[in-house]
Order: sequence, then structure tokens, then C-alpha cells
Amino acid sequence: MSILYIKALHIIFVVTWFAGLFYIVRLFIYEIEANDKPAIERQILIDQFRIMQKRLWYGITWPSAILTWVFGLWLVLNNMDFLKMPWFHVKLTAVVLLTLYHLSCGYILNQLKNGIYKYTSGQLRVWNEVATLFLVTIVFVVEIQHALNWIWGLLGLILFSAVLMLAIKAYKKFRTK
Repeated sequence: MSILYIKALHIIFVVTWFAGLFYIVRLFIYEIEANDKPAIERQILIDQFRIMQKRLWYGITWPSAILTWVFGLWLVLNNMDFLKMPWFHVKLTAVVLLTLYHLSCGYILNQLKNGIYKYTSGQLRVWNEVATLFLVTIVFVVEIQHALNWIWGLLGLILFSAVLMLAIKAYKKFRTK
């Protein structure tokens, strides 16, 4: 199979993996907020959100994560020179951390399934943006590679993180009005 097909499949599953990670945390937020509804409405919403979470997690997010790794490793095995490139080490570190983020979302999913609500919707809104930081980091590292000045890249990521946090605070104020 042409390496371009493998690369295309890798990118497709990266996109669907991120889509699953973004949406699963939104579903967590909706479930937590459903707890503030009257009993009948609360139960209907929570039951529906749990069905959606299960289908998303096991039907899209997990398979996409696995296939992202499979096609990514296939690309590396096809070009072992990646392992010598500093930008690739940064990307690989970010992907490993993203995988840990993925596993932590699974942990939260299991807590919610057991009726354990340890996080507020505000905390999960912040947690949802962690995936955005991984996305920005990985895309910039892969696309800019050798041209990237790591100091400016890190400063840009910190600035981007600050803007995200300000946006979350602004949204919270807007919602409470």
C-alpha cells in the first residue's frame, strides 16, 4: 500500500480521535449539568447521555485512538529516520500525553457511569481545552518541524493557553447572566 494512503488514514483517525475526545467531555459536562434538573427530566437526560457516551467512546474514540497509533507506527516503521528528528520526539511525547489524557477521560466516564460526580461542569470545561492544547501542539510541531523556534513555540503555546482560559472565564460570566 502506498505510504500516502497510510499517511491519509493516520490523519483521518487523528481527526476522529480528537472529535471523540472533544465531544466525550462535552457529554460529561451535560450529564453533570443534568443533575440540576427536576428528577424525571434528570433521569431521562442522564440515561440518554450515558447511551451517547458509550457509543461515542467505544464506537469512535477508542477505535480512532488505536488506528491512529497503528497507522502512525506504520509510518515510523516505513521511515525510521523519524526517530532521529528532534521535532518527532516532541510530537511523540505529545501523543503519549494525549493517550494519557484519553485514558483519564475513560476514568471519568467510568466514574460517571457509577454515579460518582467528582468534577464540576466548570472544571470539565477547562479539562476539555486540554485536548485543544494537544491538537495545537501536535499540528504545529508536525507542520513547522525544522523552522520552529522552540522558545517562540513554547511562548505561543503559553499565550494560546492563557487566551483559552480567558475565553472559558468570559463564557462562564456570560452563562451566569
